[in-house]
Amino acid sequence: MFGIDALIMNVEKSISAMKGEIAMSDMEKFEGFKQKLIDDNEQQYGEEIRAKYGNDAIDGSNAKVHGMTKGQYAEIERLSEEYQVALKEAFKVGDPSSELAQKACELHKQWLCYFWDSYSKEAHIGVTQMYVDDPRFTEYYDKIVPGCAVFLRDAVNIYCS
Repeated sequence: MFGIDALIMNVEKSISAMKGEIAMSDMEKFEGFKQKLIDDNEQQYGEEIRAKYGNDAIDGSNAKVHGMTKGQYAEIERLSEEYQVALKEAFKVGDPSSELAQKACELHKQWLCYFWDSYSKEAHIGVTQMYVDDPRFTEYYDKIVPGCAVFLRDAVNIYCS
């Protein structure tokens, strides 16, 4: 069961578990968490990403998230933190071709591969261009350090060349 029905059922079970009425396993909680990630992404970006990348690509990505283990999720979190720290430090150096900037790009690629069915340099370049073109993504990356979205895009262009 996917979608809103599964999320509602998970929330209802979570409330019952908090009241002590039922026991809810960590796995059930994790399944609800993954479904919420998918649903939130669909709500916020669904229409435009489906138009841009197609239903098959987005459905495949959602299936990867749904099938993710706790260990894989922990690895995604680690990679996200590691590439953001490397990116922030590379930004201080100011050279998108620097070893540290290129390491951040490799870590970003590894992170993306947890969500994408297949990797291509063109798609990597395209997603970082979207980080610059879409103010929502620019705001997210520029919270790391102002100008970070453009820096990452430039670094990925070098990484993929």
